[in-house]
Amino acid sequence: MSGLRERKKRQTYEAISEAAIALFLDKGFDRVSVAEVAAAADVSKPTLFRYFPAKEDLVLHRFADHRDEAARVVLGRPAGTAPLDALHDHFRDGLARRDPVTGLCDEPPVLAFHRLLYGTPSLVARLYAYQGASEGALGGALGGGVAARLAAGQIVAVQRILAEENWRRIEAGEAADAVEPDAVAAADLAFRQLAEGLSGALT
Repeated sequence: MSGLRERKKRQTYEAISEAAIALFLDKGFDRVSVAEVAAAADVSKPTLFRYFPAKEDLVLHRFADHRDEAARVVLGRPAGTAPLDALHDHFRDGLARRDPVTGLCDEPPVLAFHRLLYGTPSLVARLYAYQGASEGALGGALGGGVAARLAAGQIVAVQRILAEENWRRIEAGEAADAVEPDAVAAADLAFRQLAEGLSGALT
């Protein structure tokens, strides 16, 4: 029964968010009220807020599973693999899979979602809060302490910049397949610079 309840909760969670994003894409984030979202999802406002504490979370829940992704990669890396190597390999794999979080995805629904996200200041601000949580989780996975927190901040910033550069080119009209070689080269450069600068901080 607990498994069934969890599935139903997840279905409700997804249904509310999908209804919200459809409305936001159609009318604009700031022109849609939480009450409208609740009505479209056929739930009450209190129910909606139990799932999504803030209006911005209706959009950014898609990033929720990624908040501790870098930490999971580090903690789950094979024995003998350096943290940066594991993160580098994971990012390159994301590029190959056209993972939207890498910015290298030109599917129309993803493009529309990114335009909504980056075109709404309050959503961008909320995204930075998610990235701050990612930094905290990664810092813990790297051992905690000031050195680990500094390293985590640099790594998360590099991944953000790489994704934003890929997204900028996709938004300008380039195809993901055309951008991929440069995206891979930029990722290699970025992680090489991180490795050279953090060689004394990470083991």
